[in-house]
Amino acid sequence: MTRLPDPTVRPANAIGRPAAAAGLRDQFGRVARDLRVSVTDRCNLRCTYCMPAEGLPWMPQAEMLSDEEMLRLIGLFVRDGVTQVRLTGGEPLLRRSLVDLVAGIASLEPRPRIAMTTNGVGLDRIAHRLAAAGLDRVNVSLDTIDSETFTRLTRRDRLPDVELGLKAAADAGLTPVKVNAVAMRGVNDQSVADVLQWCLERGYELRFIEQMPLDAQHAWDRGDMVTADEVRATLSKRFSLTPLPAVERGSAPAERFLVDGGPQTVGIIASVTAPFCGACDRTRLTADGQVRNCLFSRTETDLRTPMREGASDDELLDLMRGEMWRKRRGHGIGDPGFVQPDRPMSAIGG
Repeated sequence: MTRLPDPTVRPANAIGRPAAAAGLRDQFGRVARDLRVSVTDRCNLRCTYCMPAEGLPWMPQAEMLSDEEMLRLIGLFVRDGVTQVRLTGGEPLLRRSLVDLVAGIASLEPRPRIAMTTNGVGLDRIAHRLAAAGLDRVNVSLDTIDSETFTRLTRRDRLPDVELGLKAAADAGLTPVKVNAVAMRGVNDQSVADVLQWCLERGYELRFIEQMPLDAQHAWDRGDMVTADEVRATLSKRFSLTPLPAVERGSAPAERFLVDGGPQTVGIIASVTAPFCGACDRTRLTADGQVRNCLFSRTETDLRTPMREGASDDELLDLMRGEMWRKRRGHGIGDPGFVQPDRPMSAIGG
């Protein structure tokens, strides 16, 4: 299996801001309200732009946070201003205790909104239980509706399972059901309008996302990336797209368009060509208890070790706040010296 380098971890005393200052603030006035929690690094697909065919070395169970540990940390984030928790992976449905974890988050005061990003495989068997436990909505990653292309991209013949998962999510009331798609040059870029039509017919909200440098192989090439402008131009050949007012976007990453006058919409996320870092309100917690202030950060702060050594809630909050205070102005993908993070997306969480 591919051997991944270990990420740089900040020592527990590297706070970098006054311990008394409350809230997940950074030096540029941004405040984290959206927490992305990777509940596992494991995945049941092998998407070509994410990991090699043989997979990756998964985290040992002993290094992963238990439900109790994860809920304690999420509770501290909520105490410090987080209002939305999104569960990610790897593939979050592979965490056996996922329903109990959702119920635990839903019991927090104040109760955060709870979302999940999933590949949809197996969602049909658990969607109603997740909704009953407190999950509010889902995003399902689906890059193509063509069976052969799906199998080639994911190295698994599971498109029918994803379709069942999407339908089950809608039936369970996990709405709006959103679909995340990445357009790849020479792979699925000419069929983006077909994906939009498919989603419109089923009532799903589609979001196209520019491919980002987060693959385990570190083979990403900006020249091969299909840009947001290209996606919009291709969609405009079949649909009339009317931009929604920018004021409605807030900190959301997607620029949204009414399709053929509405009411249905499509979103395009220009993570690389038009980054939204200035309005970013996100922070991340990995399955092994590291807090990251940016998806593309090359450093992270260890919460698991001090927590297991008996750190108090206030001491853990100081570590969280210190990590956020060091957040850079932007991810720097376009900078000459940009180096992508050592952890791949599957080990960070989307």
